[in-house]
Amino acid sequence: MSDYAIEIQGLVKWYGSVQALFGVDLNVKRGEILGFLGPNGSGKTTTIRCLLDQIRPQEGKIHVLGIDPQANPVAVKSRVSYLPGELHLEDNLKVEQILRYFKELRGNQIDENYLKELIERLDLDTSRTIKNLSSGNKQKVGVVQALMHQPELLLLDEPTSGLDPLMQQEVYALLKEAQAHGTTIFFSSHILSEVEAIADRVAIIRKGVIVEESTPSQLIDMAMRQVNVSFLEPIEIAPLEDIPGVNLLSTSDLQATLLVEGNMDGLIKTLAQFPVKDMKTVSHTLEEIFLKYYREEDQEDA
Repeated sequence: MSDYAIEIQGLVKWYGSVQALFGVDLNVKRGEILGFLGPNGSGKTTTIRCLLDQIRPQEGKIHVLGIDPQANPVAVKSRVSYLPGELHLEDNLKVEQILRYFKELRGNQIDENYLKELIERLDLDTSRTIKNLSSGNKQKVGVVQALMHQPELLLLDEPTSGLDPLMQQEVYALLKEAQAHGTTIFFSSHILSEVEAIADRVAIIRKGVIVEESTPSQLIDMAMRQVNVSFLEPIEIAPLEDIPGVNLLSTSDLQATLLVEGNMDGLIKTLAQFPVKDMKTVSHTLEEIFLKYYREEDQEDA
């Protein structure tokens, strides 16, 4: 058995004359939570739909849980749950009827106690009709149907779209619990804070190509950060200017403001030579890093 739940090699997809994927290569380990990042139109949803054989690529190889989805799509779908970015449900049915339908599609192989727990934790009123639900409550239905049969692999396209912050946190908790029971989770998102909160690893797709794979913490370490240092007495500033990856933005008799790229090790070791009174670091969020990365790539294209 492969160590990977998802294996993608050289995936190419055209929609008529428009190319959406330009050779996507990506592996996702079993039991991993991978955040699939990219703006609208970058190829996130196209990649997920290829994994489920909802659409077929012109080139490339895919294995999902060791199965070629083009050769045996039913086997893949029996072991995978999918939450699409735009979930369409029958408006005139009640939530309880919709969930019963999904249960029957899975051959009634559902832990009723777990289903009840999901409904309670997401505060979902199953007696209401779909057409009378808010977008957030419709999203809750989607999350429940994805989790209810405790699949081996979860494919989630923008899973917390429309949810309030408290419900987002509850979904994060449910996903981490599913991971603890062995589920692999592949989710696309443009909400960088949720990727930072729950993903083990991040893959960034840009214009149909994977341009970066890393952990959230490694991405943050790659970013710039501003450091403000105050001293107990005037110092000779030259040693600070010689630190690799450190740029001096401003200085006065008792203060220095620096821009640090990467880790802080060199700066910390140099500052140990001086009488430091205080040091403050302005940390960058993953979102700032992501936006900076895209701006740099656009400048290179230009």
